[in-house]
Amino acid sequence: MASLPALPPPLIAGNKSLAQVTRDILGALERPATRAWWMAFSISSAALLVGAAAVYYVITVGIGVWGLNRTVGWAFDITNFVFWIGIGHAGTLISAILFLLRQRWRTSVNRSAEAMTIFAVICAGLFPVIHMGRPWLAYWMFPYPNFRGPIWINFRSPLVWDAFAIGTYFTISLLFWYLGMVPDLATVRDRARRGLRQRFAKLMSLGWDGSARTWQRYEVVYALLAGLATPLVVSVHTIVSWDFATAVIPGWHTTIFPPYFVAGAIFSGLAMVLTLMILARKVMALEDYVTVRHVEAMAKLIIATSGMVGFAYAVEFFTALYSGNPYEQFAFLNRAFGPFGWTYGIMVVCNVVLPQFFWKRKLRTNFAFVFVVSVMINVGMWFERFTIIVTSLHRDYLPSSWTGYAPTLVEIATLIGSFGLFFTCFLLFCRFLPVVAIAEVKGVLENAHPHAPVPQPLSALEPQAEGAFAFRKQAASLPVRLKEAKG
Repeated sequence: MASLPALPPPLIAGNKSLAQVTRDILGALERPATRAWWMAFSISSAALLVGAAAVYYVITVGIGVWGLNRTVGWAFDITNFVFWIGIGHAGTLISAILFLLRQRWRTSVNRSAEAMTIFAVICAGLFPVIHMGRPWLAYWMFPYPNFRGPIWINFRSPLVWDAFAIGTYFTISLLFWYLGMVPDLATVRDRARRGLRQRFAKLMSLGWDGSARTWQRYEVVYALLAGLATPLVVSVHTIVSWDFATAVIPGWHTTIFPPYFVAGAIFSGLAMVLTLMILARKVMALEDYVTVRHVEAMAKLIIATSGMVGFAYAVEFFTALYSGNPYEQFAFLNRAFGPFGWTYGIMVVCNVVLPQFFWKRKLRTNFAFVFVVSVMINVGMWFERFTIIVTSLHRDYLPSSWTGYAPTLVEIATLIGSFGLFFTCFLLFCRFLPVVAIAEVKGVLENAHPHAPVPQPLSALEPQAEGAFAFRKQAASLPVRLKEAKG
C-alpha cells in the first residue's frame, strides 16, 4: 500500500517550550548587538544622514533644486509618497484582516509588519510636507480658529485629503501595534534587571498582570481595533488614488485607480515584509520562528496580488482602446513606447513576470530566491508609481508644452534618505523591542495545550494485524484529533 503524505511542518520549528520562546526572542534584546546589526545600522544611518542633508538643502534653497518644470510638477516627491504609503498596507493586512480570518501563520510576522507600517507612514508623510515648499506652515492644513480668513480649509484639495488619510492611518496603526505589544512588554518588565529598560517596560505595560479578566478584555479590544483597521486598508490608498483619478489628465482620469492602487499597495507591502523578515531571521537568529511555512504563505499572497495588478495593467489599456478617446489612447501608448518606456518595461517584468516563478514550490520555499524577487517587486512598484505620474504629465494636450524630466542629485539623495530612515527605525525596533509577538507565538506551539492529544503523521497510519477496518477507523478519527490538537 502506498504511504500517505505526511502532515505539514509545524509553524514553529524546534519543538519549543513556552519558556524557550521567551528566552529565544528576548535573548536577542538582552545580548549585545551582533556585528551584522552594527553593519546594517551603520549603512542605514549613513543613508539617513545623506537624506537629511538633502532635505535641509531643499528647505533652505527651495524646491527649484528638484528637476521639476512647468509641465512635470510632480515627480520623485509624490512617487516616493505613494510608494511608502503602499509599503505600509501589508502591516494592516497581516495584523488585522488575517487576525479576523484566524490565520495562525501570521503570529511570527505580524509584529514586524505592524512596525513596518508605522515607519513607512512616517517616511510617506514627509514628502507632501517638503513638497509644500514652506514646511513650517504645514499646520495650515488643519481646520482651527485663525485670523487668516475663512475658518475652514479647502477640503477639495488633494493635499488635505492626504493629510487626513495619513493621520488617521498612522493613529490606528500605532494603537494597534502598541496594544499588541502590551503582554510582551510585561514579560520584558518581569525579566529585566533594575534600570532604564525595566522602568520603561513597567510604564508601557500598563500594569499588565496576566489574569484571565485582563486577557479577556485585551482580546475584545484587540478584535475591535482589528475591525476598525480593516476598512483603512481600502480607504487610505483609495484616497491617495483620488489625487490622480479626480484630475482630467489622460492616464489619470479613470475609475479603476482605487482598486488598482489598493491591490498594488498590498502587493508591495507583502514584498517588503518578506524582505525584512528574511533579513531579520538571520540577523536576530529567528530561524525557528520565521519558517518555510510563513515564507510560502506570503509568497502565495504575492501571486494573488500580482495577478490583480497585472489585470489592472491590461484593463487600463483596454479602457483606453474602448473609449475611442485619442488623448487617452496616446497617453498609454506613450507610457509603454515613449521616452520613458523603459520604466514601463521594468514595472511589468518585476510586478507581473517575476512573481509567476512562485507557482513552483521549490522556488517559493527557497529563501535566497524569495528575497531577490521581493526586492525586485519593490523596485517594480516604485517604477509603477513613477510611470503613472511622470509619463502622464510630460506629454499633455499641447505638444508645445511637451518636455522631459530627469531627477537631480538632491532628489536621488532624498530617496536614499527615506530608505535610510525606514531601515534605521526598523533596526532600532529589532534591537529594543520584541520583534516577534511572544504571547501569540506561544498560542500556536504544538505543546501549547499539554492535555491535547498529539496528532500522528498520516504515514504512521498503517493497517494493523486486525485488518483494514482498524486502519479505516484510525484514519477517520484523524480530523477530530487534529482539531483537538489545534485547540
